[in-house]
Amino acid sequence: MLKRVMMSTLVLAGMLFAGFLTPCSASDENQNACTGDPNQWRQLFNGKDLNGWKHVGPGGDTVDEGLIKTHGGMGLLYWTGGKIGDCQIHVLFRMRDENDNSGVFIRIPFEPREEWMPVHYGFEVQIDNHPETSKEDEYHSTGTLYSLTKPLAKAWKPGPEWNTMDITLDGSRTIVVLNGVKVTDYKDGDPVPERKSDFEPQHGPRPDFGYFGLQNHSDNDIVFFKEVAIKSLKK
Repeated sequence: MLKRVMMSTLVLAGMLFAGFLTPCSASDENQNACTGDPNQWRQLFNGKDLNGWKHVGPGGDTVDEGLIKTHGGMGLLYWTGGKIGDCQIHVLFRMRDENDNSGVFIRIPFEPREEWMPVHYGFEVQIDNHPETSKEDEYHSTGTLYSLTKPLAKAWKPGPEWNTMDITLDGSRTIVVLNGVKVTDYKDGDPVPERKSDFEPQHGPRPDFGYFGLQNHSDNDIVFFKEVAIKSLKK
């Protein structure tokens, strides 16, 4: 996920206190942009342009033959429609090569203004089939919450095959199903491994409602996204 580049927690904290990241009011916390029929997916990518999306950090994203294509990095393309919770996220993606690196960021507490706040204060649902090539372990593989959860199963398909990822945000519980197989089932308070590197996320609870986005990792990691959709949970 996040190799070679590091940013200290003190810098991030300073940004928060300086107001670079504007906190939301209590009423904003309860606003949920994931509404509507729980039986109907709402497509957030129209296949033509990136209307409704915004990029922060190095690199970028383009639309290439109806697909979102990542370029350079590390950066984040996030949905500007608002915070979501009690929601399902559906993503259809493929790697350009046999293995490439990306991720789906969730539970981001503030609207992003740069690329590192989501790393440390949100969760990343990882996209990387072979973390061992970067001297990382299975806690950093596709479908896990990066560095926090061990995969319940190996369900990824190599590039350039298509992979389906369904992420359920149910209160503080996060479930990830990859190609029809549950890979992650985590809730706040579950045990996590010791933090090993500065580029791994800070430990602690995440908000029930947050922004989400798609990572562009580096020039060597090209990932295509065909579908990005949400629907509210049945309650």
